[in-house]
Amino acid sequence: MSTITLHDTHKHDGHDAHGHEHHKETFLTKYVFSQDHKMIAKQFLITGIIMAVIAMILSILFRLQLAWPDQSFPLLETFLGKWAEGGRIKPEFYLALVTIHGTIMVFFVLTAGLSGTFSNLLIPLQLGARDMASPLMNMLSYWLFLGACLVMMGSFFVQTGPASAGWTIYPPLSALPKTISGSGTGMTMWLISMVMFVASQLIGGINYVSTILNMRTKGMDLWKMPLTIWALFLTAVLGILSFPVLVAGVVLLIFDRSFGTSFYLSDIVIGSQVLPNEGGSPILWQHLFWFLGHPEVYIVIMPALGISSEVISVNSRKPIFGYHAMVYSLIGIMVLSFIVWGHHMFVTGMNPLLGGVFMITTLIIAVPSAIKTFNYLATLWRGNIRFTPAMLFAIGMVSFFISGGLTGIFLGNASLDINLHNTYFVVAHFHLVMGSAAIFGMLAGVYHWFPKMFGRMMNPKLAFLHFWITFACAYLVFFPLHFLGLDGVPRRYYAFTEFEFMQKWVTVNVLVTWAAIVAALAQVAFLFNFFYSIFKGKRTTQNPWSANTLEWTTPVEHLHGNWPGEIPTVYRWPYDYSKPGAEEDFIPQTVPFSQTMSSNVPHDFDGNTEAERIQEEWMAKQEKAEREKVD
Repeated sequence: MSTITLHDTHKHDGHDAHGHEHHKETFLTKYVFSQDHKMIAKQFLITGIIMAVIAMILSILFRLQLAWPDQSFPLLETFLGKWAEGGRIKPEFYLALVTIHGTIMVFFVLTAGLSGTFSNLLIPLQLGARDMASPLMNMLSYWLFLGACLVMMGSFFVQTGPASAGWTIYPPLSALPKTISGSGTGMTMWLISMVMFVASQLIGGINYVSTILNMRTKGMDLWKMPLTIWALFLTAVLGILSFPVLVAGVVLLIFDRSFGTSFYLSDIVIGSQVLPNEGGSPILWQHLFWFLGHPEVYIVIMPALGISSEVISVNSRKPIFGYHAMVYSLIGIMVLSFIVWGHHMFVTGMNPLLGGVFMITTLIIAVPSAIKTFNYLATLWRGNIRFTPAMLFAIGMVSFFISGGLTGIFLGNASLDINLHNTYFVVAHFHLVMGSAAIFGMLAGVYHWFPKMFGRMMNPKLAFLHFWITFACAYLVFFPLHFLGLDGVPRRYYAFTEFEFMQKWVTVNVLVTWAAIVAALAQVAFLFNFFYSIFKGKRTTQNPWSANTLEWTTPVEHLHGNWPGEIPTVYRWPYDYSKPGAEEDFIPQTVPFSQTMSSNVPHDFDGNTEAERIQEEWMAKQEKAEREKVD
């Protein structure tokens, strides 16, 4: 029972741990063109961090404009040149900043940075695999992602500037190259970048799904997988099914831009020129974009939910509450996310009956989300909580998920959404529930698995400073925006001085901008802590958090193949914390039931006849000993 065995498929001819010793790795093959999933995870993470810093700088630039619309900042002209003549950002460049900030955050940071990092790191390690199903495809997915980032950032250096149609790229601004300066070459580069990004996500997603379904170690059935793996698996499925729709929409957009078609265009007048386009509709783009766009919300948030499940359970020293309910709620969210996209389009003249259907499905999706929230709270309840930096960020994720999710109920109601649509209320909602929650989930994962990635610990004092300032400032930045939206202040406006009713909100924008600047400075503490700790941090032990999952059974020193000998066999689920009768407060998945007789309970043996037999024999011996003692 206690012997360790392997699937034949895991012997990987020539690819066990020792099989790599005769391959002399160069700098390029180890750090640049690596096919090791752990190195690729680091590449995704560091690229995602760099893109997040760029997006943060862009947001500070347009926040300066919103807070002090009539002031000039000579420094801006020094850095931005013709886009900030006289020290004031031009209106067209303001829209470009908003567009690229949103694109980077949604796609490059919260999708590729989050899923790319933790899918690559955790899927093989937590399932007991030597590597991904296809290491070569894995490497290609990163390089396509990096190429997409470089093309997107390259659009800042073309004469007409980057794309300027909002991150949703609505026609006609995106379909006609000559409408505004940001509709020219910069828009073409945006489209090329997104096609490369989608190719990266599809290659990666297929790899993740293949690995999870085919390469689990012996004993690791689906109901023994950690919730992180469930979340990453369902996220990959969502991406595979929804991202191709965006590519189809982009192809039609390129046809409209370059070949005179009219998929999205009809009855357009530019200046005094009447264009020949007839029969198209920009609403078609909205359907195609939001068919990806709403699953994309869950592609962003589900990995954060899975990471938080793991971190909260480990640091509460309690089993995750309602494991099966958590899995079914993730599946429910995945299925429902495909039939709610119309709530982004309530103001397009949609048939009220169809709008009612989308409203009902939107409100129903709150049910699995609420199940997850209550299960997190039940796991925390009366737990022996350790407030590690990762735990604080995971609890912060739950906080943002609740506060941002509640406002989603307002926007999911068609009659309310018609009044709130395209106001700052929407900005506040999705920056809390998607932006802040997902970022906090990602940071929880970084702090929790940093020892596994780099073999060192991050400085906890800097981490606590990072958490408290970021947490407070995130609420100070986004919560006040709800009130602007309720007053009807539209989003994407260049200056709040254009209309009298908006002028009273300029002072609120000053507060929000200062909070954003302080939040940005707090990230300096994180960046220093992250990069300094990679080289100079305190060396970690093999299992610093006393966790149960398989990744903590691998050596601290990385090797391509993860385990030096055979891959461990799995016997139990990953959440045996503080089990009554156990000698310690955690029992790793690799410990057979025959070694934990005093803590075994009947449901441990569901479907495991061998373990059941051993337990029955042990119970019989115990009863016999009791009888002899009485006699």
